[in-house]
Order: sequence, then C-alpha cells, then structure tokens
Amino acid sequence: MKKILLLSLIIIAGCSSSSVPIGMVKIKGSDTMLILTEMLAEEYMSRNPGVSIYVEGGGTSAGVKSLISGEVDICTASRSLNPDEAKSLADYYGSLGMYFLIAKDALSIYINPDNEVKNISSEDLKKIFTCQITNWKELGGNDAQIIPIIRTPNSGTYFYFKEHILSNEDYCPTALVANTTEDVIKIIDKNKNAIGFGGIGYQDDVFHAYIDDIRPSENNARNDTYPITRYLHFFTSKTPSGVVKNFIDWVLSPEGQKVVQKAGFIPLWELSF
Repeated sequence: MKKILLLSLIIIAGCSSSSVPIGMVKIKGSDTMLILTEMLAEEYMSRNPGVSIYVEGGGTSAGVKSLISGEVDICTASRSLNPDEAKSLADYYGSLGMYFLIAKDALSIYINPDNEVKNISSEDLKKIFTCQITNWKELGGNDAQIIPIIRTPNSGTYFYFKEHILSNEDYCPTALVANTTEDVIKIIDKNKNAIGFGGIGYQDDVFHAYIDDIRPSENNARNDTYPITRYLHFFTSKTPSGVVKNFIDWVLSPEGQKVVQKAGFIPLWELSF
C-alpha cells in the first residue's frame, strides 16, 4: 500500500474570503488511479494553497470500505460498486451516495518490449489468463512458458478483467499475483515471458500490446475502437459540499481534464489548448 500525504506548502496570510477553498480532503482507493489522483491533488493544491489533500492507494475494495466507514471523503474506483458494497452504503447512509465519471481508461495488456509477440486477439487473451494457452510459440513467439500476472482480488482491475475478458471464468491458478500496477510492470520489465494488465497511463518499461490489431491509444479508447475500455470513478457517500465539491468540480473542468490527459489517461471530452 502506498501512502502519500500531499500538503500545500504555500500559505497566504489574510485570505479570509469564503470563495477561497480551505480544508482537507481524504482520498483512498484504486491503485490504477493513484498517480492520476496524486497529480490532480498536486495541481489543485498549487491553485488553492489553503487545501491539503491526502491520497492513498490500496485498491478499489479498500477504498469503498474506507468510504463506508467514514474514513475518507472520496473513494477512487476503476469499477462500479458491487451489490454488497451498494447495500452497505445504503445501510449506513440511507442512499447509494454519488459517483462521478472523471476519466476514461484503456485497460492495456503489458508485455516485455523484447517479446516478439506484439498483437494478441481477445480470444487468445482469455485463453492465456485461463491457462488454455501456456506457451508463447502458440502465438507466434519463442518456445517459452507464458507467465501471466494478475492483480489481487481487492483490485477493481482484477474484477473488471475477470468479467469483461474472462467472461467470469477463473484466473489461471499458476498466475503470479501482484499487489499494485507498478509491481506488475516491475515483474514484466525483468521477465521477457511475462504478461499482465493495467491502466494506459502507466507507460514506462513495458510495451502495450495491440488487441485484435488495435493499439491502446486515446483516440481508439475515446471512440471505443479499442476493445477494453472503462471509466474511472470518484465515489462519495453523500452529496459533496465545501472543499470536496470544489475539488471534484475542478477535476471535471477543462483544467482538471488537462491533468487527466497529462497523466496518460483519456479526458471525458476532447480538449482544445
């Protein structure tokens, strides 16, 4: 689990206007969204020095639990609430809370840059992660065992991939399990025969494979040509107000969406600079 306390370092004396956001926002959840959320928080705090934002990863499931318990103001999530989570929110707060779409993501398939295989069909991708294809030579590559890497079950990406790619079949029991997206990338960077998945915003040290001959890119994700796309969410337990509302409003503004794009994810709409 990665914790980062992002504190505003600039203090403006005598700034007492109610129009100036002041306070603290606590955020926890999706590991996929961790770097994105950190960048959003840093940029927002540079514009609003009276605000401090605490950002923590740990996975979507952990974020939802913290939201329900009242420990955080915002849960970041790479999937929708499941029925049990929705029921818990309703039991605690009398409603399902609110959710905000803040970005779009192409769920990329990571492979080592030295791997000869650059394109994988959706059908073969499913077979890899269910142990029906176990050697790269079956895909036109070298005669080497495929090493699939998956996320932990507390990850929203784990469930999204299982539902949308594996059709809810079980993951390969021999797959390596990584706690974070960064861990997935580190393993693949050191092993030519490894394969994993994660957000498009993570670009370093891995090759993002073509799926069905389509490259994971902003344009292909925006128009849904790329076959594995999803929205990234903010959840709140109630209608946000004060500095929490101000932060979310800014994230959804053109300025906030520029940060989304800078982080390597897909803004909700095309931006003009």
